[in-house]
Amino acid sequence: MPRIAYFGPSGTFTEMALAKLESSAVFDGPVERVAAPSQGAALDLVRSGDVDGAVVPIESSVEGSISATLDSLAIGPRLQIVAETELEVTFTILARPGTELADVRTLAAYPVAAAQVRMWVARHMAEAEIYTSASNAAAAEDVAAGRADAAVSTALAGERLGLIALATGVADHEQAITRFVLVTRPRVAPPSTGVDRTSIVLELANEPGSLMRAFAEFATRGIDLTRIESRPTRTGMGTYRFYLDCVGHIDDTAVAEALKALHRTARIRFLGSWPATSMTGTPPPSDEAAAEWLTQLRKGVADR
Repeated sequence: MPRIAYFGPSGTFTEMALAKLESSAVFDGPVERVAAPSQGAALDLVRSGDVDGAVVPIESSVEGSISATLDSLAIGPRLQIVAETELEVTFTILARPGTELADVRTLAAYPVAAAQVRMWVARHMAEAEIYTSASNAAAAEDVAAGRADAAVSTALAGERLGLIALATGVADHEQAITRFVLVTRPRVAPPSTGVDRTSIVLELANEPGSLMRAFAEFATRGIDLTRIESRPTRTGMGTYRFYLDCVGHIDDTAVAEALKALHRTARIRFLGSWPATSMTGTPPPSDEAAAEWLTQLRKGVADR
């Protein structure tokens, strides 16, 4: 039975994403779930060999990329993303039995969750002060332990801890979606499906035009970039890593050629190619006709 870590404790959206991956037959059978206190801790368990994989959040449609996950993937021994899933994210306001919404003065929330319910809280809980918790499930645990009056959390966490729901379906934006990824040690990428995502991290020379030249490797090959983001390397002012997602798979000729070209001039970390749950953008062009033409030339066949 594979051991799969997740950003815990039990009751987080990440555990729900792991359950969704299990039900979609990403694994060969049941898994042993291992809670980790942070995204980085979950990924470090993969690096150490204590678990076979880890599920972590990577992007929110409301708040953007999850920086803690990106930073953890960029440093240390390389890991690889092999699958993803998406969850519609709405929150439940949890409290101990006997508590009314008007009674709440301290509201425990994970920072990403707090950002997604800010307007709702301002309208309905204007007197509440935000208490920062380590995760959505940890916010519920803080309420159960008496450290806060209520929590922005999940229904699953409330059921586990015997808390009541003061409000459900809480979100500032409709159809708020978070994408979660399954990360393992490096391995052969899942087969191309035609609807795939490839992700890399680039560290470029600090010289004029280096970023433009990197983008040109994709543009000239007709590869659609779907995410471009920079994060500081934390080694000095003005030094950044660039995180790029594109439509396509490492087995697509155009994508493979772009990666090879980048490797010649930049420090590149391949984060994986895997089937995308939902994808906007254009797949890379096929090179079958051009490859056949080149094969015929090498055989000495006349070019018609």
